[in-house]
Amino acid sequence: MSPDTRLTPIGRERLIRQHLDEGRSLVQLAADHGISERTARKWLARFRSGGLAALADRRSVRRSQRRTLDPQQLQQAVELRHQRCTLRRISRLLLVPISTLARAMRRLGLSRLRNLDPKPPVQRYQ
Repeated sequence: MSPDTRLTPIGRERLIRQHLDEGRSLVQLAADHGISERTARKWLARFRSGGLAALADRRSVRRSQRRTLDPQQLQQAVELRHQRCTLRRISRLLLVPISTLARAMRRLGLSRLRNLDPKPPVQRYQ
């Protein structure tokens, strides 16, 4: 639990019980506990959807993680890219999201077609 947390799960339960059992206004309860009305309504909605367990603290990590290409897919993507295939076509062939493919190609410096060809040497005249 964060040190900035106004209410513990027990305090949240007490707030919800006062609202449901005693019929006290959620706005007034929020002001009494030093939280916003929006936060009080959020906890009430969580309680109604999941009971007391839903009032517990939640982790703040992403609920979904970014996908990555396995080495074999990455090698195939690089080969197709060197054949000048578009990212959209490669993503359809490999059945991977275009955002995942674009991130991998950008990391390798292959996101633009002009980067696929080696740069001609600079000719200087003296």
